[in-house]
Amino acid sequence: MTAPARPREFEFELPVGYEDGDGQVHRTAVLRKMTGRDEAVLADRRHRANGARMISELLGGCLVRLGTLEAPGIRAAQGLYSADRQFLLIRLREITFGPEMRASYACGACHESTTLVEDLSELDVVRLGPGEVPGDVTVKLEDGYVDRTGELYDVLVFRHPTGLDEERVAGVIRENASQGKNALMARCLKEMGDMPGPKLEALGTAVFKDMTLSDRGLVDRALNDGGPGIDLRRTVGCGGCGREYTASLDMSNFLAAS
Repeated sequence: MTAPARPREFEFELPVGYEDGDGQVHRTAVLRKMTGRDEAVLADRRHRANGARMISELLGGCLVRLGTLEAPGIRAAQGLYSADRQFLLIRLREITFGPEMRASYACGACHESTTLVEDLSELDVVRLGPGEVPGDVTVKLEDGYVDRTGELYDVLVFRHPTGLDEERVAGVIRENASQGKNALMARCLKEMGDMPGPKLEALGTAVFKDMTLSDRGLVDRALNDGGPGIDLRRTVGCGGCGREYTASLDMSNFLAAS
């Protein structure tokens, strides 16, 4: 008797959801397992300078449906919020190789390496409620930004980043991670007090280059903590010095079977 075929497609609820050109929000995604063709996408040398583009092509190829959208492709993958892209990337690895993934971390104090087996199915996920839409993120600065005329601006409003934002700043991040972060924040900055839009756009990354590190920390926390998405922060106990530290999930074994 022939054994029944194992499922290759899996449905998930997105943390945020994809908004199409007609304003309809799609909250479910169907992924298929990765194949050899997808492995070739990850190994393509053309993507070494732009990992975000590689993720767009990978997700675009593996997304079977987004809500009612059949074969949504790379444009939809680019339009997904970063939180949804991270979620789908983790689920794609999970359905292809299983939930367990070996991960290595290094202690910042003593440099001792720690290897763990992470269970991807146990990562915490925060989702928007039914009918909720991702709202802008408002940040009240402590020191504020002072322009050339001495005007102080201390309230910033950001939209959530998308895959296309990630692609646009990938080159800058590759050269300088701090400047890349500035570029991403500048792309997502919608308002700064009552500063006119053209002036804000002209400032570009200067806002964040001149910002105090304490204010940058406030922005980082507002954009990365507590919002919808999958929590990739891991608490690691160091066997060398005994301290606990927080690290981002190690994805270096993304293509290694459990």
